[in-house]
Amino acid sequence: MKFSYRFSNLLGAVYRHGNLNFSKDGNSVISPVGNRVSVFDLKNNKSETLPVSTNKNITCVGISPDGNLAILVDEDGAAILVSLVTRAILHHYHFHKPVSSVSFSPDGRKFVITKENVALMYHAPGKKREFNAFQLDKSYYGPYDETTCIDWTTDSKCFAVGSKDMSTWVFGAERWANLIYYSLGGHKDVVVGCFFEKDSLDLYTVSQDGALCMWESDTEPEELKKGLTYKERKQKQQQQEEEDEEEMGAEVEEGGEMRAEVVRGSTDKPKDVEGEVKNVRYKQRSKQFFNKEGDFNKLTAAAFHKDTHILVTGFASGIFHLHELPEFNLIHSLSISDQRIATIAMNGPGDWIGFGCSGLGQLLVWEWQSESYVFKQQGHFNNMAALAYSPDGQYIATGGDDGKVKVWNTNSGLCFVTFTEHTSSVSNVAFTSSGFVVVSASLDGTVRAFDLHRYRNFRTFTSPRPAQFSSLAVDGSGELVCAGAQDSFEIFLWSMQTGRLLEVLSGHEGPVSSLCFCPTRSVLASVSWDRTVRMWDMLDSWHAKEALRLTSDGLAVTYRPDGQELAVATLDGEISFWNAQTGAQTGSIAGRHDLQMGRKDTDKITAKQSAKGKSFNSLCYSADGESLLAGGQSKFVCIYSIREQVLLKKFEISCNLSLDAMEEFLDRRKMTEFGSLALVDEGAGDGDEVEVSLPGVRRGDMSSRHFKPEMRVSSLRFSPTGRSWAATSTEGLMIYSLDASLVFDPYDLALDVTPSSVRRQLKRGQWASAILLAFRLNENALIRETLEALPHQQIPVVCGTLPDVYVEKLLAFVGATLENSRHLQFYLTWAQSLLTIHGQKLKNRAGAILPVIQSLQKSVQRHHDDLSKLCDWNVYTLRYAVALSKQRGVKRVATSELSEEEEEEMLGDSEEEDNLMGTPLMAETELFA
Repeated sequence: MKFSYRFSNLLGAVYRHGNLNFSKDGNSVISPVGNRVSVFDLKNNKSETLPVSTNKNITCVGISPDGNLAILVDEDGAAILVSLVTRAILHHYHFHKPVSSVSFSPDGRKFVITKENVALMYHAPGKKREFNAFQLDKSYYGPYDETTCIDWTTDSKCFAVGSKDMSTWVFGAERWANLIYYSLGGHKDVVVGCFFEKDSLDLYTVSQDGALCMWESDTEPEELKKGLTYKERKQKQQQQEEEDEEEMGAEVEEGGEMRAEVVRGSTDKPKDVEGEVKNVRYKQRSKQFFNKEGDFNKLTAAAFHKDTHILVTGFASGIFHLHELPEFNLIHSLSISDQRIATIAMNGPGDWIGFGCSGLGQLLVWEWQSESYVFKQQGHFNNMAALAYSPDGQYIATGGDDGKVKVWNTNSGLCFVTFTEHTSSVSNVAFTSSGFVVVSASLDGTVRAFDLHRYRNFRTFTSPRPAQFSSLAVDGSGELVCAGAQDSFEIFLWSMQTGRLLEVLSGHEGPVSSLCFCPTRSVLASVSWDRTVRMWDMLDSWHAKEALRLTSDGLAVTYRPDGQELAVATLDGEISFWNAQTGAQTGSIAGRHDLQMGRKDTDKITAKQSAKGKSFNSLCYSADGESLLAGGQSKFVCIYSIREQVLLKKFEISCNLSLDAMEEFLDRRKMTEFGSLALVDEGAGDGDEVEVSLPGVRRGDMSSRHFKPEMRVSSLRFSPTGRSWAATSTEGLMIYSLDASLVFDPYDLALDVTPSSVRRQLKRGQWASAILLAFRLNENALIRETLEALPHQQIPVVCGTLPDVYVEKLLAFVGATLENSRHLQFYLTWAQSLLTIHGQKLKNRAGAILPVIQSLQKSVQRHHDDLSKLCDWNVYTLRYAVALSKQRGVKRVATSELSEEEEEEMLGDSEEEDNLMGTPLMAETELFA
């Protein structure tokens, strides 16, 4: 099964660069993250990363009006056509130049891309079967500088293109007789956005200096007249030439008298004015200004909703404005961060606005009517340094170089809490055995414990002398917290209950690079740059039991889940295995050549030579202890078989060429006599002439430069359930899961084991035999069909007749199915019967079956959390209903003693109360009952 791990999701990053898009129903936002695309479902609060990627970072995304197709274009102009239904790549195309924007027409028949100063119109794919999905229709020339934005009219007859030459060009999507192209000026800076009014040719243009121009057209879209096609114009031109020749011939033959008659006849005929068409003209209706701060606060993004006439503008200072057009009334103004807003998008109904800030990696969705956040996520805006799984596998904690600790939900893929107490880089994170406490170590000299119930920092551990903590470990009971220092070469031991420093373990002669507690015994293993692994007994006055000698500097150490074996990664690229009881070496793997490092732009030596100095810096055993994950300064993660000590598979974490050290050889086309073109900086700031400012500098820092981050894997962890593993890399937090649907892995297959024989046994009522046959085929759909056909009262009987070999398989299937199935009681009965009848036999194999039990526990805990909230809400609602009914009963008893007039007044008041509060309450009680 180790070969069936597939990329599942990307966490830790929600937005990098490019434009945001909403889905057709407006409930999902589509965000480019590096060279991948993530879809965030705002209604169900879930995220999904598409299993497709481009060669470089995505700069623009175009979504078809029906929401089925997406065009992804990267930095170099390479485009892929992706189906959002099947999540598959349909077509590859290269525009050969960087593309600034892409937009589908509202009718879905055409799409336009802009590159350099040209707008290219293509026939949209999917409307008919074609060999080439991208078929060029027309090319439009006009702007003198790079184009920036596109907008279509609602009837798809015309589109407008904004440019850096401060002009906006209106083009006809077809050949109109009265509109071929029209150029609009009026701005003094780069045009950021151009927007048509609904069902009109009236236009709004927004420039970077905060100016809004309103253009009024004298022609309605229905008044656009069809022009002649190229063939028709050619034919008309030929006919005109023939008529001219005939007239000239007649004049020559018949002489001046006839010529006078021809001239006289032509002057007497009325001129044909039916063919004349009045050309479209624009005039500037008004000009407005957003801000008075000038160059310091430039307008960087804009979006317009045609139905509600709402214009949203974002600025470099992180402020956005909402205006109602054409009156230019300010509706709302808010600052979402201190970084520039890179992109803005509005959903179809116009009530949600999406913002993307590339500087912070921030994605926000704002509901402007209620003035509240619908969605707010932000990844680590520096590299991730560490990760840890919770004991049940539901949560992942990450620490980054930005000093933040974030906790992510593996089911939804979203971050639900961020701790910002650290003032320097977080070097390691860990969960306690309860799963409700996250412990983090940082280079700021503190180790902090965070409570996931109250979301607060309830313990802060420090050393007597300032130290930079580079490693962390928490024992199985959650009572002892250890951290290793990289400057004092010591290990500090604290008590979680009291927060006091218990002991300082000395003995290493170099920085402590990694710590790990034994899962079964109170023994701490520490590895250091002094080429030793030391074992510390926590029950024997914290004395060092023994020191294991390594061949090179130690970088990482980890225990096998059963505590019987120790794996150590060293600087020479080797992984050595040690018996935890005797201290004897049992094997080693030379993994230096498996890293396959690429060559950086600044390297003076080849990738093959530089790989000799690389090594693994993160190790992790699988949940069953049969294989080992290893990662380091490379784009590959290696999985090794421990028994055979061979490489099973290499997972390529990223293929993004926008990162450094991704290619083995340098591109000779980029080499010049002055060096590599990749090292030449093309400008300052973020590419939109908004420079990153130093403190106190208004005009920007002219020395700011671009840099390419290097691809590396900093941490690896297997999920306790054994069904997934995670890696923190330069790209973000990558989740790889078992994809059982793509693997046919039968067990004890024979000729008579077929789906028809399984269904035949079900009809006969031979339940146990049908289940055994289904598991021998090992197809999930067939197993689920067989189990759900079984009568509920027969479950304990069938569980008692199952052979021991199939008990573990059935328990694993029940744990995996329970996570998404609606038949809660049915599958819980299966789990209860299996654990009750076969509990003692399963307990004897606790080490091997632990991942299955943890997977089952994760599913049960998730449903328990969801149902407990609903039940608590029902209980509170019913209590309120009972209390309210008692209160009304007291009122009625009191009113019976009053006069009839007063009784009528009281009854009127009570009826008003019923109208105000009773009806929703009754609806709620009926719903929850």
